Amino acid sequence: MSELILHHYPTSPFAEKARLMLGFKGLAWRSVLISPIMPKPDLTALTGGYRKTPVLQVGADVYCDTALIARRLEQEKALPALLPPGQELTVATFAAWADSVLFQHAVSLVFQPESISARLSRLPEDAAKAFIADRMALFQGGTATRLSVEQAKHQWPTFMARLEHQLQDAEGDYLFGEPTLADFSMAHLLWFLKGTPVTAPLVDVYPAIHAWLGRVLGFGHGTYSDLTADEALAIAKAATPAPLPDETFEDLNGFKAGDQVSIAAVDYGVDPVQGELLFAGAEELIIKREDERAGVVHVHFPRVGFALAKQ
Repeated sequence: MSELILHHYPTSPFAEKARLMLGFKGLAWRSVLISPIMPKPDLTALTGGYRKTPVLQVGADVYCDTALIARRLEQEKALPALLPPGQELTVATFAAWADSVLFQHAVSLVFQPESISARLSRLPEDAAKAFIADRMALFQGGTATRLSVEQAKHQWPTFMARLEHQLQDAEGDYLFGEPTLADFSMAHLLWFLKGTPVTAPLVDVYPAIHAWLGRVLGFGHGTYSDLTADEALAIAKAATPAPLPDETFEDLNGFKAGDQVSIAAVDYGVDPVQGELLFAGAEELIIKREDERAGVVHVHFPRVGFALAKQ
């Protein structure tokens, strides 16, 4: 079985979500550190242009977006479950809400001038400017709109009060009793806010949330070892992609296997990836593409939040 390879950087909130899921599952993995800003030539050799963080590589299969990474980790190791049977709709829907609506609030709060100055204070001036420019470009062209910091501050206490009450009344130590994907989808955003003294009080003032977050972060990151980008690309090139899922191909817009398509996120980071459409299932889209450095790879995307277009 191929190793799990996570392409990530330390301060990415969604990478922290993936690292915590790996820790929760007790999985061993390889760590490839990538640049937090574009260009990312080694990563895009695998993905074909997808630039968000993190990306999970398993041999010659490349998984984009933590919603799909979570499902791939369920295949790797069923228990403990991120999406427990009987709770999948509740957990997946809550996770999607946190990763979109609440993420917008977290971004506005973290990127307010006082907070972002604290986060970037250790970087050289040129590097700090490059980071800000990259993030401005990341949020252009998609459906996601930048929430004003005033509105984020206005609504944040409501969301936190709801979470505090949920945790106080929950039957167990986690959002829905036992830990699930919902916990990791909420925790990584609060971890992001705790990155500076400006935004940390927005989390720490709530005792039940503070205690719960400590429990979730306590799962750690599992066992991992470093891998270079060149080594990861060599692994992809030497591998053969996994067989396609045993599931009916279904698309209501008339796409068929073998179509030349582009796939892009619809919210932000909308850089398209081009290739041959191999599979469209209930949760997953798969395209085949070839790169001189990575060889033939299958790139996997969630169905929700991504759009297909014919080439």
